[in-house]
Amino acid sequence: MMIHTGERLYKCEMCGKAFYQSGHLKTNMRIHTGERLCKCEVCGYAFNRSFHFKKHMRIHTRERLYTCEVCGCEFNHSGSLKTHMRIHTGERPYSMHVTRKVI
Repeated sequence: MMIHTGERLYKCEMCGKAFYQSGHLKTNMRIHTGERLCKCEVCGYAFNRSFHFKKHMRIHTRERLYTCEVCGCEFNHSGSLKTHMRIHTGERPYSMHVTRKVI
């Protein structure tokens, strides 16, 4: 019910962020303490969230969960596929200001 009411009972004493679940506060505290739950045995990189560790491991396993329906290219992160799709759609979400140096 706290999700719907917006009530957040669990407040971080270090940064002031408030959460509606105690588990979210515990996860937030790992940022402040530097605690890392998962460490990659391949490269040694450590993570404070298991989700980020699982996502990272796709790099080493070469697991590709996302496939471009246009050309068949495969990606290990949804964001990579989204960026790739701009090739096919022509989308240019960023404006680029280029200045030329006159010699």
